[in-house]
Amino acid sequence: MQQLTFAQAAEFQRYGKKTRREHFLDEMESVLPWSELLALVAPHYSKGETVRKPVGLAIMLRVYFVQQWFALSDPGVEDALYESPVLRRFVGIDLGRAPAPDETTILNFRHLLEEHQLCGEMLDTVNHYLDRRGIRITTGTIVDATIIHAPSSTKNEKKERDPAMHQAKKGNQWYFGMKAHIGVDSKEWIVHSVCSTAASVSDVHMLPELLHGGEKKVWDDAGYRGQTHAIHEVACAGHDLAPRKDQGRRG
Repeated sequence: MQQLTFAQAAEFQRYGKKTRREHFLDEMESVLPWSELLALVAPHYSKGETVRKPVGLAIMLRVYFVQQWFALSDPGVEDALYESPVLRRFVGIDLGRAPAPDETTILNFRHLLEEHQLCGEMLDTVNHYLDRRGIRITTGTIVDATIIHAPSSTKNEKKERDPAMHQAKKGNQWYFGMKAHIGVDSKEWIVHSVCSTAASVSDVHMLPELLHGGEKKVWDDAGYRGQTHAIHEVACAGHDLAPRKDQGRRG
């Protein structure tokens, strides 16, 4: 364990409680194959050839995962790192030595992963790692989608919005960004499939991409209603495959 710096020690409180977020991050710290993930991304990451010294790859990789786990936009995850000592400790940021990565750095890192198609490879790496340790995907899947906000302003170097992002209406509110579509094992609560689209893409169009094919039950929300036929086309050997309301999901 690394020795606490003065800035970290200043955060100590006499009374405290370990939150659900801390328990979750502790579990992710021990479960994920961080060394394998770093080795996967390292060949594509800047070695510091530019004038600006790059943020450490280990920090950026953890920032990326935090952003996905807690559905944070680029500016949102930057703010969260300044607000939360728990997130800073997990990511490895010491504000006594360096600032948190800014939203542009976070955006560029995500684009790097997308450019080299590393997101899917990272997911495969995690699932293979868990499989080698006997944690297997079972026969039920929970499907859902979440909007990840992006800056809508054109006050940037290119004077334009990110062309990969689009608007979407949820309820009575408009959002600008992308959408992460996620399939989660109903027993182990392991993410086994992820795909991303512009926020304007309907949830139902991505449903086949979220199933592994061996499902006997699928839990959904209202965004996937009427998709029994699509589910059967992917998981044709299953039983009781009508979409079901996602009751009992963990918060």
